[in-house]
Amino acid sequence: MKKGVITVLFVLVGLSAFSQAQVAIGIKGGLNFANIDASSLNAAYNSRTGYHAGAFVLVKLGKIGIQPELIYSKQGSTVRINSVDIESNYDYFNIPIVLKLYTVAGINIQLGPQFGFASGNIPYTSVTGQGQTVTLYDKLKGSDISAALGLGWDAPFGLTFDARYNLGLTKINEGLLAKDVKNQVIQISVGYKLFKFGK
Repeated sequence: MKKGVITVLFVLVGLSAFSQAQVAIGIKGGLNFANIDASSLNAAYNSRTGYHAGAFVLVKLGKIGIQPELIYSKQGSTVRINSVDIESNYDYFNIPIVLKLYTVAGINIQLGPQFGFASGNIPYTSVTGQGQTVTLYDKLKGSDISAALGLGWDAPFGLTFDARYNLGLTKINEGLLAKDVKNQVIQISVGYKLFKFGK
């Protein structure tokens, strides 16, 4: 009986808090500056420019917001070894769950986990040298976990601007060439809140 009363109280408190929240549904997209950390390879990797696009839901209560997202993201890296250009191409569906801490004028600090799932596109690496290009198909793991840290601005008229760094925490490659390959992605995003609910 006592547990039931406590459960009901928690539900009522949660509903009361949610009724005071602001909810927004929107879309976002932008540029990726993607790289990989391959500590077991003796090579200097450079960023590969790609793009990302998707949707978000923002639940804001006072100075705190929670923003889950669903993002399609083109990632990978480039590297040049002995006049040979190597470009890796990895596509993901990412689900960041970001805590937004608001300061002033809509400016916010963002942090939280990101869960990535390899898309149906086959990951590949293009190797170009001596006028020839060879495509190698990579053994990419089906999932990835990253830590997201960024800075954003919820601007007037429903616009949003974000700069975020996603640091890979788990290795993504199942091959033997590089034992500890992890994603590193800088994202610059512009978004728009399509629908708004609440106070």
